[in-house]
Amino acid sequence: MRTYMIVVVLLSAVAAWGQTTAPTMTRAGAGATRPSGPVGVTLPDENGIPRLYPTNPVTIITVKAGILNLCAQDIPRYTQTGPFPSTRPGTRAGVIPPVPHNPKLPTIWTIGDSTVRTGSTGTGDGMVGQWGWGAPLVGYFDPTKVNVVNRAVGGTTSGSFYLAMWKAMVNLIKPGDVVIMQFGTNGGGVEAPGIGDVSTTRPGRNGQGTITARSYGWYIRQIITEARAKGATPVVCSLIPRNARGADGKIRRSTTTQAGWARQTAAQENAGFIDLNELVARKYDAMDKSQVDALFAGSPHTSWTGAVVNAETVISGLKALNPDPVAQYYVPQVSEIAPAPEINYDTPATEPAK
Repeated sequence: MRTYMIVVVLLSAVAAWGQTTAPTMTRAGAGATRPSGPVGVTLPDENGIPRLYPTNPVTIITVKAGILNLCAQDIPRYTQTGPFPSTRPGTRAGVIPPVPHNPKLPTIWTIGDSTVRTGSTGTGDGMVGQWGWGAPLVGYFDPTKVNVVNRAVGGTTSGSFYLAMWKAMVNLIKPGDVVIMQFGTNGGGVEAPGIGDVSTTRPGRNGQGTITARSYGWYIRQIITEARAKGATPVVCSLIPRNARGADGKIRRSTTTQAGWARQTAAQENAGFIDLNELVARKYDAMDKSQVDALFAGSPHTSWTGAVVNAETVISGLKALNPDPVAQYYVPQVSEIAPAPEINYDTPATEPAK
């Protein structure tokens, strides 16, 4: 809480002088002038230190996709990456996370692994061709009404993210915020399979010491509980599917593993749930294999177009929640996206962990 108060106070102090000169931005393809050098605003980081955060669009040029005809340059850098200078591309240890650009507004936080935010900056610079759905998701919300901040970090699990990245950001969360989480692409380390409360002890890296691993579901429950304690609304997503098909020719689901654990944990905690694993797989099943292949840049990572497909699936899942916690923040074109269909499952969501 103290860190959050420092952020608020310093933001008020720097608001008058922190903005550097920047051209007016319009959507890509609409005659926008792209800044060539660093353009930003001074904001305090999580330690209360004023830093220059980038406001110019991401630099990688992509195709346009989705109902908004979005390309990567439509996405403000400050929603994906931390302050200048940029960290070395692909260096996970150098990740500097973004913060809410306007502290007067509520924030939609996205957390997860590299299928939500790729590389060390999430702007396409470090992992060229790969995009997480947390980048295009920004375009579906009105920036005058809500911040969208993508805090996902590649290579993380629910456990490693909770113990490090979540602990670093939880005091930034405030009442009215929404936390959308998606884990399950990675495993191991401090995360054990299942959703139970049991813990296991295993050898540390290179045989050094031991680590205690809690279950996937245990860490998700902690994030849900702590988000609610801050007055925020948690939404759990199952992991996006890989570009892999079973003997029946359909995309393989993770119903009995990570996707199932996410659904079960959300049901236990009465939290909003979006089954990206099933919803996106259904879209892939309805497409030719070559079309699906074009949505990937090395499975499980998606191309820009694939990330847009996933982002619009997230939007459809949010619209299917009752109530939709972000309904008041959409741009008008989101009305074209129908709520996700109801999914009937063969197994109960509340089945106990084995």
